[in-house]
Amino acid sequence: MKLLSSWTIACLAAQAAGAAISHSVDGLTITEHPDPAKRELLQKYITWDDKSLFVNGERIMLFSGEIHPYRLPVPSLWIDVFQKVKALGFNCVSFYIDWALLEGKPGHYTAEGVFALEPFFDAAKEAGIYLLARPGPYINAEVSGGGFPGWLQRVNGTLRSSDEAYLKATDNYIANVAATMAKGQITNGGPIILYQPENEYSGACCGYEDFPDAAYMQYVEDQARNAGIVVPFINNDAWGGGHNAPGTGEGAVDIYGHDSYPLGFDCANPSTWPANGLPTTFYATHMEQSPSTPYSLVEFQGGAFDPWGGVGFAKCADLLNHEFERVFYKNNLSFRAAFLNLYMIFGGTNWGNLGHPGGYTSYDYGSAITESRNITREKYSELKLIGNFAKVSPAYLLSTPGNLTTSKYTTSSDLAVTPLLGGNGTASSFFVVRHSDYSSQSSVDYKLEVPTSAGQVTIPQLGGSLTLSGRDSKIHVVDYDVAGTNILYSSAEVFTWTKSGKSKVLVLYGGSGEHHELAVSSESKASVIEGSSSSITTKQVGKAVVIGWDVSTTRRIVQVGDLKIVLLDRNSAYNYWVPQVPTEGTSPGYSTQEAAASALIVKAGYLVRTAYVQGSDLHITADFNTTTPIEVIGAPSNAKNLVINGKKAQVKVDKNGIWTSSVAYTAPQVQLPALKSLNWKSIDTLPEIQNSYDDSAWISADQTTTKNIVNKLQTPTSLFSSDYGFHTGALLFRGHFVATGNEKTFFVRTQGGSAFGSSVWLNENHIGSWDGTSVNADSNATYTLPTLTKGKSYVFTVVVDNMGLDEDWTIGSETMKNPRGILNYSLSSRSASDITWKLTGNLGGEDYLDTVRGPLNEGGLYAERQGFHQPQPPTQSWESGSPFDGLSAPGVKFYSTSFDLDLEKGWDVPLFFNFGNSTSSPAAYRVQLYVNGYQYAKYVSNVGPQTSFPVPEGILNYRGTNYLALSLWAFDSDGAKLESLDLAHTTPVLTALDEIESVNQPKYQKRKGAY
Repeated sequence: MKLLSSWTIACLAAQAAGAAISHSVDGLTITEHPDPAKRELLQKYITWDDKSLFVNGERIMLFSGEIHPYRLPVPSLWIDVFQKVKALGFNCVSFYIDWALLEGKPGHYTAEGVFALEPFFDAAKEAGIYLLARPGPYINAEVSGGGFPGWLQRVNGTLRSSDEAYLKATDNYIANVAATMAKGQITNGGPIILYQPENEYSGACCGYEDFPDAAYMQYVEDQARNAGIVVPFINNDAWGGGHNAPGTGEGAVDIYGHDSYPLGFDCANPSTWPANGLPTTFYATHMEQSPSTPYSLVEFQGGAFDPWGGVGFAKCADLLNHEFERVFYKNNLSFRAAFLNLYMIFGGTNWGNLGHPGGYTSYDYGSAITESRNITREKYSELKLIGNFAKVSPAYLLSTPGNLTTSKYTTSSDLAVTPLLGGNGTASSFFVVRHSDYSSQSSVDYKLEVPTSAGQVTIPQLGGSLTLSGRDSKIHVVDYDVAGTNILYSSAEVFTWTKSGKSKVLVLYGGSGEHHELAVSSESKASVIEGSSSSITTKQVGKAVVIGWDVSTTRRIVQVGDLKIVLLDRNSAYNYWVPQVPTEGTSPGYSTQEAAASALIVKAGYLVRTAYVQGSDLHITADFNTTTPIEVIGAPSNAKNLVINGKKAQVKVDKNGIWTSSVAYTAPQVQLPALKSLNWKSIDTLPEIQNSYDDSAWISADQTTTKNIVNKLQTPTSLFSSDYGFHTGALLFRGHFVATGNEKTFFVRTQGGSAFGSSVWLNENHIGSWDGTSVNADSNATYTLPTLTKGKSYVFTVVVDNMGLDEDWTIGSETMKNPRGILNYSLSSRSASDITWKLTGNLGGEDYLDTVRGPLNEGGLYAERQGFHQPQPPTQSWESGSPFDGLSAPGVKFYSTSFDLDLEKGWDVPLFFNFGNSTSSPAAYRVQLYVNGYQYAKYVSNVGPQTSFPVPEGILNYRGTNYLALSLWAFDSDGAKLESLDLAHTTPVLTALDEIESVNQPKYQKRKGAY
């Protein structure tokens, strides 16, 4: 062993703390960063071979889901989502960070309050979840600009390239965010085990010729290493293109990975699975591109985005439903996926203008966990079966994927089988069976013909046949190890298994009406110890006992030696949970093979979060949405009492050692205010059109050139908002001119992104509006003017709704630089230069005032610039006015009210603001809804589809006062009013969550310089 110098040892120790090392030589300060050799000496925690990662020396399959902390800005709720991911059997979460939220002004990085990362890391560690960190700088993610801050529109260089201006623009962000992540690495006791530099660096277009730019990728990687990142780098190729795979030279990552969205995004046709949509060549391609690293799907489809004017996320959840999971996720396992991350597992909300123009406020994504954190979709339950199987099947990682075949292993060519054959340290084999036509909705009877340690076997041996229903697939196990007991084969699928003392429990499930067969390598007799023995057949065949049965909705338990086999139908299996029981303390800890084998099996309905033992008490924390019977299988031998959510439960123990109890559920009285009856105050939030309005404090739009090198000016001076530091929300422009009397028309081309709207006034006269469509990102309009008086001064006021900045992962497209504002204009009989313009957006622009809610939360409407959307606005002098009465003419009005909530503690009650929209051709208007200062709804009546907007506890004060504000922008000649707006709730959940802490909600203070 090579001896290390004291300096090298100091380097390694400091690098473990995420630091660069500085020392003095001959009076000069020299800084050293982790080099690969030193990193390898230090980084002993995360290693890998061609089959999988090792965490602390243990081979592990990472089953992961994507969560974005910025889309749930309530840190005390992060533990809730992590625990729901953990309950799926998952052990990892991948997360993006949105640069635009952390560096709204160049050189000014801030990540505090709801944007702080450390509480996210702490919650992951408490739940026992590893993290893959994905800070960008580019993330895509359906956020404004793909995560790029708006000021990058002014960068004189191609984004995501080696252009010096772009590289320098990223330095401050990555230096800060990566340093924070370095402190959260596993090397420092944190949960971060992988780091992804860049995202989907996979293609170029539009004349960009320097792709792939190895030097650029190396620069991005060096940024992270220099900030103290020592865990392995993994990439996320936009498809299996092999970009930056290990061995490809400069810029190569440690572990290659890619993404895939094979079913697409046609949520309007949720029952349609396109032909040839199921991947079949992933493993073969991987072996060509990166055979030395474990096969990694860094983003695999877990839902779908839905655009403005779409069909809504409920349809997306139907498209990517439980059937999709059964077919596609098990297909992924047939490739021996060692890292499988589902995008999204929880989507959250595009609050505060953070979304891109291709999507609306909700980012539910049709995920397994809904936007309101519910787990009532069947796809959550189905995913729990798959995740827990992977958790207790480590031999899977040592198997060898074979070729897909329709002529081997089954008796039906209508079925396709991909084998994962045992060997090289494991005897276990896995056979993934699906329909040859993966979208088939037919049922097929078949027999399974597989090699086992007892020779070639045709299953079932005792008569009958197996059945594969439409849009289903199965993983049949062979020579499957359950704590030393060999399961020769099982046609029923494995949910989980555990070992408690001298007893072992294996849980199997099958679809309704199916016949299944199991063989255990044992000469012990099989006996039914719970439930009816009707339809259960047993027979000794060679050195195995064979058990055949028809799936029943009633649980049966069969015992063979020291193994209890629990037989369930799939729907019953949905009610079972497998919480890890820590050896000490109350937190489950990270997943290990030992922890998986000693977990608890609990039947408990809605959700089981954790289980732990203190003294002789077995504690379970769980949530309930109805009166629920509780059963505990395999209780630790030292546990004598059952404590559920801190209360001792009455328990019965049956002859098989199964504990039974129940939890009563009585829904609380949820008293919610009728919003229409509240005391509303109102104020005009478009005073700019008044003849007396003074815009002297506004910024002059006097730049004769634009810093946006992609888009040429068509106007005498730039009217691109980002040239002047305005990147979010409503934009206002005022164009001054003196009339000649010959002006007849005004042409204007405005751009705000998909579903945007714009309105134009001449002095106090509304001359026209563009009310928006789901597809138009810009609008050309020519408006007829009234007769103007020669020599009189006039002002055009143009209001543009900025729906966010465009995103595109292809290098060279530069769509993020598509400007917002006025692209062109002309006044008939006049030169364009006869109009002088001023503009505004959010107060301060990049020097935004509300640092708590971040740089994107508010736009340029008068009330927003004043801060009237914040709690306790100065409404005493405002007129009484309700959005239910609205406006009688085009314009923008602002409304404010407050209400109290007093919801019972101990209940998780999702609340929604629901807008009424019952007409087929609704009036064209749009609303921004602010809750305690946080913009949590952008409702566009004539585009849709979203009418229901969930707002989480922590933004809403469930036991206290709430301030509600909304802007109502009417486009039609007769104005607009709200049809209805109601505060509603879904089924209350009796929860084990601690009380949720409300986030910081700074109240209104008079803003210096507000205009």
